Amino acid sequence: MADLLPQELRVLVAVAERGGFSAAGVELGLTQSAVSHSVRGSEGKVGAVLFERGRAGAKPTAAGERVVGHARRVLRLLEVMVAEARVPGAVAGVVRIAAFRSAALYLLPPVLERLRARYPELEVRVRIVRELGRGTAGEVVDGRAELGIATLGGSTPLPGGLVSGVLAEEPYALVHPVGHAEPRALPLIDWDENCGSYTRSWWKAQDWIPAATVQAEDDGAVLALVAGGHGMAIMPELSLTGAPGGVEVADLGEGRPVRQVGYVTTPELAGTAAVRAVVRELRAGRKA
Repeated sequence: MADLLPQELRVLVAVAERGGFSAAGVELGLTQSAVSHSVRGSEGKVGAVLFERGRAGAKPTAAGERVVGHARRVLRLLEVMVAEARVPGAVAGVVRIAAFRSAALYLLPPVLERLRARYPELEVRVRIVRELGRGTAGEVVDGRAELGIATLGGSTPLPGGLVSGVLAEEPYALVHPVGHAEPRALPLIDWDENCGSYTRSWWKAQDWIPAATVQAEDDGAVLALVAGGHGMAIMPELSLTGAPGGVEVADLGEGRPVRQVGYVTTPELAGTAAVRAVVRELRAGRKA
């Protein structure tokens, strides 16, 4: 099988992200026919149909999704190869981080501040991704991020081929309006990203926890609703960093659930200077 060329990889990524051959051509400065010819050639080399064509444009097939993810990662490695060849060991260029909301708000800011001070030629881009389904780890697999801040240690395994490390273990706590005499009798407020596989068995064993009366968009909305006296919530420690006035945090006692927060990346990116620098600062930040 002939290898795909970098330009062919760029075409595949552009078609997937733009949703069609014409839009990809505009982005790359190519004609629609040149894009179509390139995609057909790539499909011939791979031996699979990579896009479903239709009046609405082009959508990656299941095989196409996998190939486009690999294409993004290969193109990123080519960029890193050139950067590190020019200045060996230099911490420079761009690192994209996918993080869930509370990690982006409370875990990353001091890390980014130290990175800016120590590595002025490094640009860190952070994107908030809901930790549902494939979550932040999926962003790394798909080549949209070099590093993901993810929840680890649950019964759902990470996608294959990733490396990871634990940064912190955070306990869950009961959050309720200040001064309430019977917080466990209040209605439950929850959000979709909560109650992962690491808490479900504990959750099911608690006969005092009702079904959620209010389902909020994220943990910030949950805290606002609790502060407003609308109910109680069960939340991880990191989500409570920015807790507003009007809420009280109570220990759930022995056997309380604990979740792990860590990083994920690919084996090939784990050894690059920029990703190593970010991981070092993440670890240093949790020890501080």
